[in-house]
This record gives sequence, structure tokens and C-alpha cells, in this order.
Amino acid sequence: MIAVLDYGIGNLRSAEKALQHVGGDAVLTADVELALGAQGVVLPGVGAFGRCMEALEASGLDKVVLGAVEAGTPLLGICVGMQMLYEGSDENPGVAGLGVLPGILRRLPEGVKRPQMQWNLLEPVVGSPGAAWGEAGLLDGLGPRPWVYFVHSYAAPMSHDVVATCDYGGPIVAAVVRGGVWATQFHPEKSGPVGLRLLANFAHRCAAVTP
Repeated sequence: MIAVLDYGIGNLRSAEKALQHVGGDAVLTADVELALGAQGVVLPGVGAFGRCMEALEASGLDKVVLGAVEAGTPLLGICVGMQMLYEGSDENPGVAGLGVLPGILRRLPEGVKRPQMQWNLLEPVVGSPGAAWGEAGLLDGLGPRPWVYFVHSYAAPMSHDVVATCDYGGPIVAAVVRGGVWATQFHPEKSGPVGLRLLANFAHRCAAVTP
């Protein structure tokens, strides 16, 4: 079972439906105990970083995310769900993120329209840890430079965890892999067949977890 965390922010059901479409046993849930027993966890998110963090902590589902990281359970963060995995964001200074990934989100560079609300090309980071473009990787089977859909005004810092970027006034972090944590700044559930393949990769990974 893949727990899609329902903390009351945004259209969280779209991620659940997309995972079900590719054969994943996905359940949208606000039940902490149920989610703690899942073989995979998805943290979606749209809107403001601070509001999402507040809602996640109020729901108690932040414990599920941190528990998944500690246990090595497959975890997928999407858009603001990815951003919340970091230590914080300039969007809401003083609001602490989950601290799973190091660094602070910064506003997209001057000279580009904010938010980036468009399709853009993913650029692989060749030789990056996580084998994201290899067998059973996050981006396995997506093709060398696939189109995916973004909606965001803030971006994660560059690091050795980054497995793909996009060009938007310079290289922007698009996907990261750190151990059992996969995360995308773009929306796979809105990215057509490419996004569905990515979600299928995640579902297959979760299916390999021993209950």
C-alpha cells in the first residue's frame, strides 16, 4: 500500500488517482497509523511553503514522513512536498521545514516570470548518485530529455543529491534522490505519459518492499 498523505492542502487526490492508474495500491489518507504501515509514502503539496508545513504538522503526518526516512521506506515528495523536505524556504522565513534534505529554498532568479508555470525539459545530471537514469531509477524509461510540467516560484539549492535540472534563467533543481527519498519539483501527475512512467517507477519500487 502506498500512502498519499492527506493533510488538507490542494488537490491531493490527483496524485492518488495517477498512482492507481499505473497499478499502484495508492490510498489517500489522513490516518497516521495507517500511513506508518505503508510500503511507500507520497508527500504532495501546492501553495505556500509555510501554510503547507503548518497543515502537515497539525495533521501529525510529518511523523509519517520522518518515520519513512528513518526506516528507508520509499518516499516521493512532489512540488511543495519536495520543498518541505528541506530546512526552510525564503517564501516564509522562520518556518522550519522537515530537514530531510539540506539547504534553503530560494526565489527563482531575476529576469524570469514567477512562478514558472509551464512545460520544460528535464536535463539529466550525468553521473549523479542514485542512478536516476538507470535501471529501477526515478527517471528510468523517461527518455534523455523529457518534457514535464512545473508550477513554482522557489527552487531548491544545487547539491550532489540533484539528479535532474531544468533551464529557467539558469539551471533549476528539478529532481533529487537521497537514499530512499525521491523528490520532484515538477508535477508528475500533470506531466502526461512521462509523469505516469515516473509514478510507475515509484510504484514498482514500493511493491518490492517486504511488508
